[in-house]
Amino acid sequence: MENKKVLLTGVTGFLGSHTTIQLLNKGYEVIGTLRDMKRVDEIKEVIAKNTDNIDKLDFAEANLMDEHIWNDLASEVQNVIHIASPFPRELPKNENDLIAPAKNGTLNILKAASKHGLRRIVLTSSSGAIVYGKEKSKRKGIFDENDWTNISNTKDSTPYFRSKTIAEKAAWDFIKNDTSGLELTTICPGAILGPILEKDFGTSANIVIKTMDGSSPAIPKIGFDMVDVRSVADLHIRAMEAPEAAGERFVCSAGFLTFEEVASILRKKYPHKKIPKFALPDFAVRLFSNIDKTIKPILIDLGTERKVNNNKAVKLLEWQPISAQEAVLACAESVIKLSLA
Repeated sequence: MENKKVLLTGVTGFLGSHTTIQLLNKGYEVIGTLRDMKRVDEIKEVIAKNTDNIDKLDFAEANLMDEHIWNDLASEVQNVIHIASPFPRELPKNENDLIAPAKNGTLNILKAASKHGLRRIVLTSSSGAIVYGKEKSKRKGIFDENDWTNISNTKDSTPYFRSKTIAEKAAWDFIKNDTSGLELTTICPGAILGPILEKDFGTSANIVIKTMDGSSPAIPKIGFDMVDVRSVADLHIRAMEAPEAAGERFVCSAGFLTFEEVASILRKKYPHKKIPKFALPDFAVRLFSNIDKTIKPILIDLGTERKVNNNKAVKLLEWQPISAQEAVLACAESVIKLSLA
């Protein structure tokens, strides 16, 4: 009998909870890890609203840095979807606070999976491990799975993107030297939007919230590849199931949107909301970032358009992402429902 049990890290997060729902709806059993068991009742309630198979979900408290717990958990499953990674809303004082848990946590899980002869690990990386660390003349363009962020170029990368790059590279290095037969697949999503299920949401949702909550007088001239959380969850599961996904890296995006395009989509749908119409000059965004620290990490995207190509996932895994426009609208609808904007 095939083991239908999946270990999923970061079950309380935006992507973690959506992926758990889809796994349960497909008949999988899930062990979801979280940092604090106090959140179990809350997250269970949220997930139960979206699946009839809540009885197939178990929880385990696990710290990324604790090697022993991963050993215990790996002994029960065949596949791991490793989503958990520290993602702060503001830049940390010491970037190692981000890099160490991202890298060591990934390696702890890989070691445990190798030791117990698991089949496959799907690792959530980021388009931030692909499109940054470039020379000025090479920042604008279309990137794919063959491109990597150059972490030594700190002017054109952030601690978070460096942490994702370092963790993903460490995972590929581990697999290259591993003899257990363990397979690795990595997923590199752009900014993740779509329906927020509860108040603990992904950082990317701030793109929609800040456009709608009246806090932004104008719009920075910035854009990102965006993708609906439901499509990201779907790609993780396809990457876990499909034999041909072994050893592959996948860009996960539904298309590039500028913040002005996001504002325009929202304005059409919510004409009564105070949504900014004017573009903010780049120098003003830089000044404003001294007041609102959540803007600091996006400064490296001012005045450039880094786009990614999702052909590989579409062709190899027949992935059909929800449109970027729909991701924005679904996010907005849930934000209003939860009174976040």
